[in-house]
Amino acid sequence: MVAEVTLKDVARASGCSIATVSRVLAGTRPVGAETARKVRAAAESLGYRPNQVARALRSRSTGTIGLVLPQITNPFFPSLVREVEHALHAEGRAVLLADCDDDPAIEAARIAALLDRQVDALLVIPVDESHSRDTVMTAATRVPLVLLDRGCGPGAADSVAVDNAAGMALVLDHLAATGRRRICFLGAAGTASAAVERHAAYKAGVTALDPQGADRVELGDFSVEWGRAAVDRIWPSRPDAVVCANDLIALGALQRLQQLGADVPGEVAVTGFDDILITSLADPALTTVRQPVGELAAEAARLLDRRLAGERTGPHRAIRLAPALVIRASSASPATPARDAGSTRTTEEDQ
Repeated sequence: MVAEVTLKDVARASGCSIATVSRVLAGTRPVGAETARKVRAAAESLGYRPNQVARALRSRSTGTIGLVLPQITNPFFPSLVREVEHALHAEGRAVLLADCDDDPAIEAARIAALLDRQVDALLVIPVDESHSRDTVMTAATRVPLVLLDRGCGPGAADSVAVDNAAGMALVLDHLAATGRRRICFLGAAGTASAAVERHAAYKAGVTALDPQGADRVELGDFSVEWGRAAVDRIWPSRPDAVVCANDLIALGALQRLQQLGADVPGEVAVTGFDDILITSLADPALTTVRQPVGELAAEAARLLDRRLAGERTGPHRAIRLAPALVIRASSASPATPARDAGSTRTTEEDQ
């Protein structure tokens, strides 16, 4: 067995004291450039690796962040997890992932388990705006906590999400420009904030385009299966546009419309929300609202860093990032070729 390289070994090789070596490698206090260079060179040549368990005991920090999400099978979340992991890794932090299977009770248990593992902070994509609130607010009294992509009502914790109302406005403006006047909405029931906000934004904006559009609503869940089933409910009324609350619903709707012989987009346009990878591979490719996933992750990391740096009190901050509309063949008319139509609104409010 190869003996573990210790701080004492690095000190001996560099000609510095153990205390100096510790300061250089931990970055806790400034050290002269030449001294730091010698210490790092010695550590690298010896293959020194810090003992993270010992460091955690000394600093009372594990360097880990718990990331809690509703359901990993939704293709939007893996892309968000990837960006979050990259953003936190760049700050020297590791991620512990917990999947809640869209169940608030499982969510509460997963959060409790992460707190028992002494995570330094939590990033939570809540299952449900109302049913997750008590768990989130209790956890936020123990560690810094940031809500990501979805909320739990005002004042629960710092939060960062896309501006869902702006995204839905982009969709409706595009449909108006392409002459659609008989519109329906396929969304998700329940009180997940993204579902509620997208539905509310549709109802608020559609009446200027279609006075009966607010009544053409079917609510189920964020799944391909629901998209297929919902089309069977709405197609007898022959809408000329189907606005979907996420891409999974839209892909299911697109598939079922084609099975029924509908001409997409000639007879009916279909739009989604999120811009998951497969939307560009569908036939026809799906028009959708693109979430700024990298920015969501970066802002969440920034909010966490601010709290971890000691700013534990003060108002909670709610950040809304601007989405962009990606126009593809599922809704484009000859006069509106595929393109990106961005929104410029990004907001930050204290709560």
